[in-house]
Amino acid sequence: MTVASLLPVFAAALALTACQQPAADEAFGQKVRAYLLEHPEVIREAVEKLGEKERLAALKASTEGLKTYRAQLERDPRDFVANPGGKITVVEFFDYRCSYCKVAAPDVAALIRDNPDIRFVFKELPIFGSVSDTAARVAVSAPAKAKGLALYTAMMADKALTDAAIDRHLKAAGVDPAAARAAAASPEVAKHIEDTRVLAKALQIEGTPAFVVGDVIIPGADMPALKAAIATARSGKT
Repeated sequence: MTVASLLPVFAAALALTACQQPAADEAFGQKVRAYLLEHPEVIREAVEKLGEKERLAALKASTEGLKTYRAQLERDPRDFVANPGGKITVVEFFDYRCSYCKVAAPDVAALIRDNPDIRFVFKELPIFGSVSDTAARVAVSAPAKAKGLALYTAMMADKALTDAAIDRHLKAAGVDPAAARAAAASPEVAKHIEDTRVLAKALQIEGTPAFVVGDVIIPGADMPALKAAIATARSGKT
């Protein structure tokens, strides 16, 4: 929402007033227009208040969505989960070609390694083209899923992930690339990826990475915020 986008609202209101009482309200409308031109801070204030209302509405919608889709978010048996016995669940929506996801990846791996009480759910959300889509499909295929964390770490460490690099990482993890790609082409895998996209949209997650802890959505590679949310979850103050 910008000042420019709000001006038509003021104009429409003035026009409506003028239609109802042409003579008196035309003069009033001109006075309002002159005042707004002399005091643009009034428009800025209105924009800021409207933006805050929209932000709070989006936050409320996201929180309600988390309650509605909790099972799909945290307990989809198709997802790869690290530390499956952990008591605190953290979910990450990510793309293997997302630069910010790559920045967060070493911290994610360390978090999983150093905190066995954290049950970490990986949600494949490919948004950066065909290579991203292939990587996501391969990662959730049956042959590759058992090597989930190793593949995640390897592909995230690859600065320029390509189709050839995907096969290289599969081989290094002990997975037959041909078998993984064949399994990745199944309708079941396609539905899994699509279901994750639908879930992300329902939760108003528009980019990667995005982390979810309890009723908190953390957009971006904001590791301090993620660790704070985990600490809150541990304290039972969610």
